[in-house]
Amino acid sequence: MSQIKSRFDLTGKVAIVTGSSKGIGAAIARGLAEQGAAVVISSRKQDAVDEVAAEFVKDGLKAIGIACHIGEPEQRAALIEQTIKHFGGLDILVNNAAINPFFGPIEHTEEAVFDKIMAVNVKAPWLLSNLALPSMTERGGGSIINIASVEGMHPGYGLGIYSVSKAAMIMLTKNQAKEWGKYGIRSNAVCPGLIKTKFSQALWTNEKLLTQLENNLPSGRMGAVEEMAGVVMMLASDAGSYCTGSVFTADGGYLIAN
Repeated sequence: MSQIKSRFDLTGKVAIVTGSSKGIGAAIARGLAEQGAAVVISSRKQDAVDEVAAEFVKDGLKAIGIACHIGEPEQRAALIEQTIKHFGGLDILVNNAAINPFFGPIEHTEEAVFDKIMAVNVKAPWLLSNLALPSMTERGGGSIINIASVEGMHPGYGLGIYSVSKAAMIMLTKNQAKEWGKYGIRSNAVCPGLIKTKFSQALWTNEKLLTQLENNLPSGRMGAVEEMAGVVMMLASDAGSYCTGSVFTADGGYLIAN
């Protein structure tokens, strides 16, 4: 094994990936596990996380499932506590879980919807990271990867409040990096573009709209969930040891085309 290749090795590391029973989160979790990390699969339903964890274990990977609705304080605390109890600590936190229950103009967004989006997409990652801080500090450092969105960097029609939440997540990342660097903790944001997931199904199932979007992308196509895992694997490992407070786009060129 070459010296550079070995820097991607995550053997002995413990990772939590929220929203990892499917889609981008599941792909990220698998990537981390394939690099040697013990991974906690987490989403709202226990049967869903158990199913994914069982698939990982069947493939010779280290994983357990811990259900957690990240919007619930008791469940956030339990996620961290159970992870530490089972694996002895925490080194990597991927804040991936997010919601967008409304599509339309910002003036039509109800206040309750705004509060819900902010609670899950911003407040929960902030508080979950705070809970992870003591264990990471005790272990000499760690890596937080916040999954934001290109919508947090460029406004798009119909996703106004979601975009605001992702812009806030990017600034949360920068503040974590600035304040927690003294503890050996790095924090970076990853901004996916149009990725084929259930979350974006309304876009890619509309053939006319999808064609229009893909024709405007330098890549000429939408992305796959597996293509989001690589940058996270780098940021979680020593390969990304000099990256903190950074914002990485994985968008097929969306931002340069708009």
